[in-house]
Amino acid sequence: MDIIIHSSFLPHADPEASLTFYRDTLGFEVRKDVGQGEMRWITVGPVDQPATSIVLHPPTAAPGVTDEERRTIAEMMAKGTYASILLSTSDLDGVFERVRADGAEVVQEPTVQPYGVRDCAFRDPAGNMVRIDERA
Repeated sequence: MDIIIHSSFLPHADPEASLTFYRDTLGFEVRKDVGQGEMRWITVGPVDQPATSIVLHPPTAAPGVTDEERRTIAEMMAKGTYASILLSTSDLDGVFERVRADGAEVVQEPTVQPYGVRDCAFRDPAGNMVRIDERA
């Protein structure tokens, strides 16, 4: 089989803040930016990986989402339990310092985990957990 990961979706609460984090802090390129105001779908991705993208989207814009579900989504995003992504870098310490310097909420400083991976964790502006591990 020939299957690749094309896109992964992360919600945003503020498209401009999310754009600043993923473009300016993490260095991803903007591939698409459609919609307006808070109803924007922004596609970003690593410059050297044109086939892999993250779509930053308004989480409650889907048809059929009830008011109760909207409240639940908002509560989960505020707690940081709604969505997450795992990224990888060869320079964990450098990336950690850059992201921290740009003001992201640090959840975990670079640490060697009991299962052998060295990683760190942040919350993006929407509260999504962003874990970054160090690849050899």
